[in-house]
Amino acid sequence: MTAAPTSLNEYLAQLRRAFGNAPPALIRDALSDAEEHIRNELEQHPGKSEADVLAAVIENYGTPQEIAEEYRSMEQVLSGAGPFPRVEEEPSKHGGFFGVVTDPRAYGALIYMLMAIALGTFYFTWTVAGLSLSIGFMILIIGIPFALLFIGSIRVLSLVEGRIVEGLLGVRMPRRLPPEHAGDETIWKRIGAALSDIRTWSSMAYFLLMLPLGVAYFTIAVTFLATSVATIAGSISSLITGRDLIQMSDIDMNGVEIPSDLSPTLDWLHHFFNTAPGLVVLALLGMLLLVLTLHIARGIGYIHSRIAEVLLVRL
Repeated sequence: MTAAPTSLNEYLAQLRRAFGNAPPALIRDALSDAEEHIRNELEQHPGKSEADVLAAVIENYGTPQEIAEEYRSMEQVLSGAGPFPRVEEEPSKHGGFFGVVTDPRAYGALIYMLMAIALGTFYFTWTVAGLSLSIGFMILIIGIPFALLFIGSIRVLSLVEGRIVEGLLGVRMPRRLPPEHAGDETIWKRIGAALSDIRTWSSMAYFLLMLPLGVAYFTIAVTFLATSVATIAGSISSLITGRDLIQMSDIDMNGVEIPSDLSPTLDWLHHFFNTAPGLVVLALLGMLLLVLTLHIARGIGYIHSRIAEVLLVRL
């Protein structure tokens, strides 16, 4: 049997061990709640020793093992409450090739890929501007308050991004900010604590990384979506109207002439894809490409959710 904790750090350490291999974000939320509650109790009873306060907390709040079990139970109840299911396994382990069509995670990831360029641009601009101004203002009296305000904004943005990631990609992310108890600490100690917190730097690294990732995600999503949808729409429209909407020539899109030995093939394809059977085949190819697009989106969503979990969730 584990001995009862006599200090805040012991309580938090036992609580962390009690969760085992639970999602890191769930553990982070539980640790934040427990730390905030215990610190409030310590502040309300300044005349008591930390061990006595911990004994009262355990009696009223619960042991670390009891708290961990309660959080696990609540997580199981809430796990299916969101629009997109939790990401617990690799995408390839869920359903067959066409099963992705009914998988909400694929659509959530696709939406996130389309949003990523705007999010990445904002995060990158905010982080670079904030860092630059914080360093520049250090010689002025407003430098220290501005730096603390910027670090606080990074933590808030991390929480917001976590909610977006959890909502669209399905991975469990923190739902509250970690507690901050300045007490009688000087402003220099607060700055030191903020700068020594790895979450501060890992969150900034995530925001800087989001710009190139956002550009790549948006480009992939738009290219595959536009190609597949245009292929399907063009084929169906040609079947209905009888117009030759599928055009092929000896000149590619960059104005480069296609080699002469390929011209007969292009002529045959042009003729075939403007017949009813050819248009049906082309429409089916567009649908396959659309399904492939959903697979790519789901895979990217899985990978990005792991990146977010590593950089934004710290115990």
